[in-house]
Amino acid sequence: MNWLLPRLLVTLAALALGTGIGFVIGDWLKLPAVASAIGAALGIALVVLIDALRGHRLMRWLRGAQEGDAPRDAGMWGELGYRIERALRLRERELAQEREQLAQFLSAIEASPNGVLLLDANDQIEWSNAVAADHLGLNAQRDRRQPITNLVRTPAFVAYLQSGDWEQAVSFAGPGHTSTLAVLIRRYGEGNKLVISQDVTERLRTEAMRRDFVANVSHEIRTPLTVLAGFIETMASLPLTEVERQRVLKLMQQQTDRMQVLVSDLLILAQLEGSPRPPADRWVLLKGLLQRVEADARTLSGGRHVLSVADAGSAEIAGTEAELLSAIANLVTNAVRYTPEGGRITVGWQLRPDGSGELDVRDSGIGIAREHLPRLTERFYRVDGSRSRDTGGTGLGLAIVKHVMQRHGGELDIDSEPGKGSRFRLLLPAGRVRSGQPQPLSPALLST
Repeated sequence: MNWLLPRLLVTLAALALGTGIGFVIGDWLKLPAVASAIGAALGIALVVLIDALRGHRLMRWLRGAQEGDAPRDAGMWGELGYRIERALRLRERELAQEREQLAQFLSAIEASPNGVLLLDANDQIEWSNAVAADHLGLNAQRDRRQPITNLVRTPAFVAYLQSGDWEQAVSFAGPGHTSTLAVLIRRYGEGNKLVISQDVTERLRTEAMRRDFVANVSHEIRTPLTVLAGFIETMASLPLTEVERQRVLKLMQQQTDRMQVLVSDLLILAQLEGSPRPPADRWVLLKGLLQRVEADARTLSGGRHVLSVADAGSAEIAGTEAELLSAIANLVTNAVRYTPEGGRITVGWQLRPDGSGELDVRDSGIGIAREHLPRLTERFYRVDGSRSRDTGGTGLGLAIVKHVMQRHGGELDIDSEPGKGSRFRLLLPAGRVRSGQPQPLSPALLST
């Protein structure tokens, strides 16, 4: 209100000045009263004109983009322009902050591993992150303001959206039927809907594998237990000769050994999955591992195969000795079991030019059809179940080898053809392989 008094004083001054000038001119014209009134009116009109010009400048600035400063006039119009400009600038800063917060919020949603879709009250798409667009086969920009049911026509999703009962998520196949989606809807605002999608393909696959694993373990253990229970009942209820008794005991021992091997392999797998990564600075002499594997393989073969094991020299591998021994032994044992009598088994080793290592186990056995190769490392997967059980296999050996290689940063490569044998390669990274033990420091260096 500091503009009010000066404005009154200026108006009074204009009025007095106009009256005075009009009186002087009226006195000369012999019409002092009329001239004074006209002078006063002109004084007031001048003040009004100046106000109109100042108001016009302010209105012109308001009609424009308000990029520059408001007109800096004196009096009421100057203060009005200043206050309007300050309010506009404050509002612009608030809008900029809100836009930045909205952008950060949308960026956070965009980074979410789940799909997020916003629908209005008419089920039209207001916004979608890239994950939701990928899940539902949408275009995040092009499909805005489109009804979701025109674009996602899966009956399960449409019925779920229209039902209004969204307590539980709905699952259905994604575009191309290559994935399974779980979608959950929540209300927000005035009839708006938040659609959250998640790719549950891997989770369902893991759950299926877990169920299959439990079923397989139960089956593998139940079979020998049934056999043992039958033999025990036979021995308890029937009089057996010594020969029959020894035969029954031998079969019981075989079933017991089979369960022990199965439990041992299961414990090894559990330990591999639950233990920390093998150390990269604990070196194991490969030659010693191969010698132990060779001795076990010759015992298992009983002279029925031609076995050749390469001399690894002073090569060393960084990792856990027990795990590496288990991986190599599983491959060589499988080669002995599935190679007919008189067949050849070769264990080779080489250092690659890039510093990595390759250990391969070849056999001239029955071979494996190509369609089975991708699944060989699955737990309990068998190409021929009856033959595997006859040879004493548990179906866990290659799963153990795969886990050991993954934990040591390597991989298992399998190549086989029916009737032409098989080749299993353990590929170890350069960081876990060295050609030999480091030379000890000389006494002179030690003294320094």
